[in-house]
Amino acid sequence: MKVELARSAQDLERIAPVLLELRDHYDTNGLLEQIRKQQKDGYQVAYVEEDGEVLGVAGFVITSKLAWHRHLYVDDLVTAAARRSRGAGRCLMDWLRQYAIDNGCRQLHLDSGVQRFRAHRFYLREGFDINSHHFAITEL
Repeated sequence: MKVELARSAQDLERIAPVLLELRDHYDTNGLLEQIRKQQKDGYQVAYVEEDGEVLGVAGFVITSKLAWHRHLYVDDLVTAAARRSRGAGRCLMDWLRQYAIDNGCRQLHLDSGVQRFRAHRFYLREGFDINSHHFAITEL
């Protein structure tokens, strides 16, 4: 398995079907348009592939906050449903850790929907701690 950063429009088109498994409120064009908007603010996409097939995708930003200093924040993390539990998620997570370190980050963060129990088990196995509650007003 190999992790790459999506650097071209063709790369983004390749990863879109997997990312749509997590962000299914978009269609392909809407997803790609939103990614391009977020890239202006530093959003990046990494993907893991094997034998030319995209197995997993991680969208993330590197930023700084008073609470966390310089950190990598994972906005989106998904492994293709048909390819789960085969190491792609761990491969991406290992890559994200190293990328964070290589880019001077002191921490790695993500939020996960309360209903995503399988994802939570994965994050806990990967060494994450549950250290806060995320509150949101979703309709302003």
